Amino acid sequence: MKRRAVLRYTGLSLTTLAAISSQQVQAAQNQSLNSNSVLVEWFGQTCFLFTANGQKVLVNPFRTIGCTAGYRLPSVNADIVLISSALWDEGAAEDLPGKPKVFYEAGDYNLNGLKIQGIAVAHDREKGRRFGTNIAWSWQQGGIKILHLGGAAAPIAIEQKILMGTPDLALIPVGGGPKAYNPIEAQQALEILKPKVMIPTQYLTQAADQKNCDLVGIEEFLELVKDFNIRKINNNQIRFAKKDLPPQGTLIRVLNSESLLKIAERPSKKP
Repeated sequence: MKRRAVLRYTGLSLTTLAAISSQQVQAAQNQSLNSNSVLVEWFGQTCFLFTANGQKVLVNPFRTIGCTAGYRLPSVNADIVLISSALWDEGAAEDLPGKPKVFYEAGDYNLNGLKIQGIAVAHDREKGRRFGTNIAWSWQQGGIKILHLGGAAAPIAIEQKILMGTPDLALIPVGGGPKAYNPIEAQQALEILKPKVMIPTQYLTQAADQKNCDLVGIEEFLELVKDFNIRKINNNQIRFAKKDLPPQGTLIRVLNSESLLKIAERPSKKP
């Protein structure tokens, strides 16, 4: 009788109480997932958004020219923006919404508890004489140690490897051209870094203005690493949790950019 009286007094049924309890459990599970994993979203070329622990880190927003001509501009509210290179077709943070903190130089940074390290790597094969310095970014988010190489083109030196360590997730350019690793160089970087997971970046896609894009497609690199665990993902998002990382070896995950392409406007039919 007392239990019924309490339920009448609070106006809650057993079904309602069960629903509230289920919502609380789901909320706790979501909070645990967000704190122990990172959501990775690709926007084309070397532009990625990393979301975990209530923070959004956007790397290398671009302008839509050349190899990125057919992509939609990455317009997201990020807390932090990391720029690997300020060349015209690469680093473009001026039109992003909100007021993100932007980093574009090598060094150590700490923002809201997120420790970020920028590591200088030559942006060409001539010790930076043509295209200057590229910044590789290293940080930990959602329990995942991330290394984004940007548009690295020079081999990884011993000093750089010490700073980079062994990442859980490495984003490595593979498409070649004068400003990024070609497939063979990307394979060499993969063997040096030995990440748990690798996502290929900066290769020829349907978004390119092929007259003004000097990259090659992804297949040449995938043929070189065909003995790895390779999976092509059907969309531009993937979530990584620490507990799901392999104890040894490297997983290679290829994201899909079709959903990122601009949709051509169709002329309306006249009545």
